[in-house]
Amino acid sequence: MNLNALSLKHVIPSSGTSVYAMTSLGDEVFVVRSGSQKVEVYDAGTLMQQRSIQVPNLGPNIFGLTACVSNNCLYVSDWDNSAIHRAQLTGSNAVMKWSVAKSPAGLSVNRAHNVVVVCDGGNTSKHRHVNKLQEYTIHGSLVREICLQAGVMSPRHAVQLSNGDYVVSQYRSPGVVSVVGADGQVIHSYGQSRRSRVGQMSHARGLAVTKNDDILVTDEHNNRILSMNSSLGSVKQLALPVDDGIQKPWSLCLDESRGRLYVGEWGGGRVLVFADV
Repeated sequence: MNLNALSLKHVIPSSGTSVYAMTSLGDEVFVVRSGSQKVEVYDAGTLMQQRSIQVPNLGPNIFGLTACVSNNCLYVSDWDNSAIHRAQLTGSNAVMKWSVAKSPAGLSVNRAHNVVVVCDGGNTSKHRHVNKLQEYTIHGSLVREICLQAGVMSPRHAVQLSNGDYVVSQYRSPGVVSVVGADGQVIHSYGQSRRSRVGQMSHARGLAVTKNDDILVTDEHNNRILSMNSSLGSVKQLALPVDDGIQKPWSLCLDESRGRLYVGEWGGGRVLVFADV
């Protein structure tokens, strides 16, 4: 996989609202925007919008979107209603939902084809954050729950690595990316106490992981994408050719079969499509 020679292939333009999350599956790209109760569906070849999937009773803050090739379905996280919505991508696009821990954010599908959700746990004056990872089957049955231990705050996305550990982004300043074990303990971290030539992150959010466990993360307030190895010991900034720069990136989707990296902007409201990955 080559991350040193990316080219900007296409831009899905802004509709006046922020891109909260996106993913791809087969010949389609899925995008959800701020305050919308629908998922926009684009053709991966032409990158033109083909249709929309309605998600009833979806709250205004949708911080996670992922798709499962094995079950041909789309998962949407609902921060405000503490739920995950699952839409079938064939037939009538039937939607079901189930409750999860408080304030679910990023979603991913692991190698067991279960959905992994990271939950912030809310932030009130009376209750401290209860940061969790939860894994569910396609039918909403809880497989496991991992309570994230000291050193992990405001988690926004989690992806399981090939060895069973999880990489977790933390939405704070300075931003932090950690690798945690199945017991929730931090194994490696890059952020507040680590230094490199790329400097500190500010509000790490979206993640993507390659087949070789290399990690990509959105560094929102620095308007850039960073690349890290699985031990977080090597960190680089991707050189992405965008004339007016990336504007507060929130979400990432890596499609290695097409050699593409999709970047969703909160600030610019665009989806940037990079080729030659």
